[in-house]
Amino acid sequence: MTDPGKVKKICMVAGWGRYPVYVAQALKTQGFEVHCFGVVGHADKKALSAVCDVYRPVGMCRLGKIIFHMRRHGIRDFIALGKYFKWRLFRPTSFLVHLPDWTTFQAFASYFITQRNDCKDDSLMLAMVRLFEKFGLKMGSPTDYVPELLAEEGILTRTQPTEAQWRDIRYGMEVARELGRFDVGQSVVVVNGAVIALEAIEGTDRCLERAGTLCPKGGLVLVKTAKPNQDMRFDVPTVGMQTLETFAKAGGRVIAIEAKRSILVDREEVLQFADAHSMAVCAVQFPDSSQNRVPAHVEISE
Repeated sequence: MTDPGKVKKICMVAGWGRYPVYVAQALKTQGFEVHCFGVVGHADKKALSAVCDVYRPVGMCRLGKIIFHMRRHGIRDFIALGKYFKWRLFRPTSFLVHLPDWTTFQAFASYFITQRNDCKDDSLMLAMVRLFEKFGLKMGSPTDYVPELLAEEGILTRTQPTEAQWRDIRYGMEVARELGRFDVGQSVVVVNGAVIALEAIEGTDRCLERAGTLCPKGGLVLVKTAKPNQDMRFDVPTVGMQTLETFAKAGGRVIAIEAKRSILVDREEVLQFADAHSMAVCAVQFPDSSQNRVPAHVEISE
C-alpha cells in the first residue's frame, strides 16, 4: 500500500496498440505518476508521451534499463501491456538487432542461447516477472486499473450469429482452449465446423489474413479465448479496430471472445464498424475448459 501523502508511482512497459494509451489515461485519472517505457517499433510514442509523466523508448531486450530507472526513482510496481511482435526474437540475428543489456542476457541466455528452457509465451513472460522480482519489483495486472475494458457477456452488436455460426463458436472455443492449454495461441478461425486457421507466434492479424486466403468465399467465424490458466498480468486476449478491419478484409462474419477475460479496446468504434459491415461480435462465458454456454436467450439446435 502507498503511504498517505506519497506520490503513487507506476511504470508501464508499452507495446503496440491503443490499449497502453487507455491504461495510461486511466492511471493519470487515478492520481498515478506514470513512467512509461515504449518498446521501439511497437509503442505509440506520440500518444503516450502526451499522457505519461515520463516517456522513454526502450529496446525489446533492454530490461536492465527499465529496472535501473524504477529503482532510481523509487518505483516498485510495473505493468506490461500491448502487443509484442515476439516472432522478431526468433530471427537468426535477433540478439544483434535487439542487442540485450547484461541483465537481460543473463536472465534469458538459457532460453535463446543454451536453449535449456523453452520459449513459450508464458515461459518468457514469467522469466521477466522473476527477473523484476529479484530486484524487489512487482508486476501487476493492467485490467485492475481499467476493468471496464473487459468484455461483458452477451451479443454486443445488432447483427446476431446464426445457429450454424453458434455451433462454429462452440467448436472454436473447444479448439482454442486446447491451443491455449499448450500455450500456442489464442485465436481459431472456423467455417461450417472446419478449422481454417490457428494462431501461433505470428499473431491474430496474420492468422486472419491467412484464413482469408485459404477461404476466399468468406463467412469466417473468429473465436478468441484466454488460456485455461490465464495469468491476467500479461497476454490477455485483446480485440480492437485493427482486428476488425483485418477480419473484414478476410471475409469475417462473426467474432466471439471470452467474456470477462478478454479486452475490448475502442468499444464504440469497434461495434459501429461491426454493425456497418453486418458483422456479429459477442462475448461468451466459459466457466471451465469442459463446459461452455452461449447467452441464455439463444437456443442451439443439436
